[in-house]
Amino acid sequence: MSLFFSSLTLVIVVKYMAFVMRADNQGEGGILALLALLKPRSGEKRPKRLGLYVVLGLFGASLLYGDGVITPVVSILGAVEGLGVGNPYISKTIICGITIVIILILFSLQRGGTARVGAIFGPLMLLWFVVIGVMGAVWLFKQPRVLLAVNPMYAASFFAAHGKHGFLVLGSVVLCITGGEALYADMGHFGNKPIRLAWFAVVFPALILNYFGQGALLLDQGPVENPFYAMVPGMLRYPLIALATFAASVASQALISGAFSLTQQAVQLGFWPRVKIIHTSGMAEGQIFTPEINAALMIGCIALVLSFGEASKLAATPLPRSSRASWSSISRS
Repeated sequence: MSLFFSSLTLVIVVKYMAFVMRADNQGEGGILALLALLKPRSGEKRPKRLGLYVVLGLFGASLLYGDGVITPVVSILGAVEGLGVGNPYISKTIICGITIVIILILFSLQRGGTARVGAIFGPLMLLWFVVIGVMGAVWLFKQPRVLLAVNPMYAASFFAAHGKHGFLVLGSVVLCITGGEALYADMGHFGNKPIRLAWFAVVFPALILNYFGQGALLLDQGPVENPFYAMVPGMLRYPLIALATFAASVASQALISGAFSLTQQAVQLGFWPRVKIIHTSGMAEGQIFTPEINAALMIGCIALVLSFGEASKLAATPLPRSSRASWSSISRS
């Protein structure tokens, strides 16, 4: 729990919210937007090591494309895998088929634009964060001592006690912050203030409550098959699985729209061949849709589902499948 809290606080709150999001290029965020600022104006000298900065910038940009393929698959597949928990009739083939259908629907909706997608799924995401926050709060009342994990010394002592294994576990903890770079890349789509407001007012409190609630559950009941879904009784798990699946799909939207913005910036800088860029909003210049990138990401996501079949294999972590599925369903949001 201390590792989760420290990771979210240091990487998202301190790194992105406090520092990185202050740097923008006329409202646009992302590594290529900053790279454009290095381009010398007329009469200015060429900055030293500009070639090195360009290579590093393009390398960093390429990682966002990779995340734009991996994140939807891990998020959606991890949520859908909840159907197979304790149900022998739900095979891996059925889970993969459902995941592919959801991915096809998600990418087909991109043509409508970020604003329209947000209008449809915004209330759903608010419901999702309220639900997981309440779930965690209920268990926190039963085991409030788990809140001691806000002390970063527990995280430090964990590394000191477990050595190499501690860093392997950290590879799983990192799942709670992957996708955080999309906050910066999507500044042109949503704006700086709305992103900060949504994070501090809704997302951050809900995630902390749920993660600590899972810790409280484990303190109260000991090891369970799936801590996330074990937080709710019997039949309520199926509506929760459906909500988690929808939330995972919407959460993937941030990286998809971030890939569109990144492509536009790369084309403007001459680092990418010209592609069709459709402006989907008459109010916000940064809201765009790129059919070629949308199709490429969709094909990549489907290929990953067919190739790996399980979210735990994609994550390549030392966690058992049940824990991986529960963590992925909330961390990508």
